Amino acid sequence: MFLQASDMIITPATTFKEKPDPSGLVFGTVFTDNMLTIEWSLASGWEKPYIKPLENLSLHPASSSLHYAIELFEGMKAYRGVDGKIRLFRPTLNMDRMARSAKRNVWVICLHLLFSLLLECIRKLVEVEKEWVPYSTTASLYIRPTLIGTEPSLGVKKPTKALLYVILSPVGPYFASGSFNPISLWADPKYVRAWKGGTGDCKLGGNYGSSIYAQQEALELGCQQVLWLYGEDHQITEVGTMNLFLYWINEDGENELATPPLDGIILPGVTRQSILDLARNWEEFKVSERYITMSDLTAALEENRVKEMFGAGTACVVCPISKILYKGKHLHIPTMENGPQLTTRFLNKLSDIQAPLYNNMGSFVWCDYSINFFFSLEKV
Repeated sequence: MFLQASDMIITPATTFKEKPDPSGLVFGTVFTDNMLTIEWSLASGWEKPYIKPLENLSLHPASSSLHYAIELFEGMKAYRGVDGKIRLFRPTLNMDRMARSAKRNVWVICLHLLFSLLLECIRKLVEVEKEWVPYSTTASLYIRPTLIGTEPSLGVKKPTKALLYVILSPVGPYFASGSFNPISLWADPKYVRAWKGGTGDCKLGGNYGSSIYAQQEALELGCQQVLWLYGEDHQITEVGTMNLFLYWINEDGENELATPPLDGIILPGVTRQSILDLARNWEEFKVSERYITMSDLTAALEENRVKEMFGAGTACVVCPISKILYKGKHLHIPTMENGPQLTTRFLNKLSDIQAPLYNNMGSFVWCDYSINFFFSLEKV
């Protein structure tokens, strides 16, 4: 069957859970009343989309997603502005990334056209669950689209059955320390998050589950996140599940905002791209996608050339970094001593875009700013 958003069948929940206080939300632990599901099989293609009450999944114990991690996911948010309007931030970038992840994870069944239709299905789901979007400037509704292989077979092969589903979760600050308190990192080359030729640039569950062991060791050492290194020269790649940015005076004496390039081991984050777009539009300092090693960082710290360092991602937006434990030594990062002016500026600007003070469109809109940074409202 050829999937059309108009084919959607909506049978929403008739009993409703109590909405939580936004100030007490713990990331990813509370879920809304409804979910979206779309089944696929090689024999029949995509079935009709369903919006229905949130329920447990029924899977055969031999389902390929359970044994071989044949699955992928996305992460995006719906925001409620102070004007009461609900917006999604650059959602087409999430759909493009989901399509790339699908291609890498043998999902040749998933084309860009499907994901444009999925976006309309997500819009409708959020509309059904609009009262779950927090009335808060520090909380939002997290959207988790997921695609899993459901074929009941122990063979390592492309699945002939799949389930695409979307669940929603109201969320507050991602880190227990708060939404804008600095974090400490542990950097040790004995653990690697991703490698050339691998899947580090895709949102596949295997990339995340395998990082938990190192994350636990970081916590035991008194650090909140892992600074992932790569290669013999200890290239800086990502921070936990975030992209990394360094604002410094580079080797040529220039003020520079630098982040590792998209070379196959870095996830192409939507927040990452938005920060690069903003910074390049400002034209106030050099903006680079370049390799940064721990030697580069330690030398810059010794020469007082480091200004700010922060992580960036959908869950946290931006998160300042204050300390790195590396080779048994604590490296102090002077992010907070420097304001942090740039980190705060990015947070404020992104927040203004995601939840603007006013809007002249309907009660449910897309928020997806264009290259010239005027607000453009896009509905699929």
